[in-house]
Amino acid sequence: MSIQTRRERERAERERLIVTAARELAEAEGWDAVTTRRLAEEIEYSQPVLYSHFKGKNAIMTAVAVEGIAELTAELHTARTSASDPRQALADVGAAYAAFAERRPALYDAMFTHAVDLPFASPQAPATLQEGFAELLETVRPLAGEDPPEALAETFWSALHGLVTLMRNGRMRREEHEGRMAILIRRFSN
Repeated sequence: MSIQTRRERERAERERLIVTAARELAEAEGWDAVTTRRLAEEIEYSQPVLYSHFKGKNAIMTAVAVEGIAELTAELHTARTSASDPRQALADVGAAYAAFAERRPALYDAMFTHAVDLPFASPQAPATLQEGFAELLETVRPLAGEDPPEALAETFWSALHGLVTLMRNGRMRREEHEGRMAILIRRFSN
């Protein structure tokens, strides 16, 4: 192995360590606890080493968001492709989305609540984001009828996000979540 290859591997490992530490710290204590100083302590590297990988907290959160979107995409794909029909796919994708947000609140916030440097809804969006949206698009496409599938996918996504976010923030009763999801699926699949 060449010295250059070893250095590239070590750099990638440090980057992975930084992102993992940020995720774990955010899940344990919230994003306010994630600072470059705290991350440097957690990973036992100096702050300049952190800055040699990321420009700051926002760049780290962006890397976390991309990673999280890839994980959510895989879960949505499994839910969609395992379903027996389009209506069931819609229900399963909605349930998978809500379960992900509930299980990983800090990760979900990095992905869809906090401001990060990612160009959503744009041709410049990273492939990971495009693949995630494609899962929603393919979920609603069979049910679109005369509606533009892209607009329907965006509307479904915003409805899911709204339900999840309002419930998580105590604006809606948690015990009514399943009923609201059933209404959403029924309305989108008619």
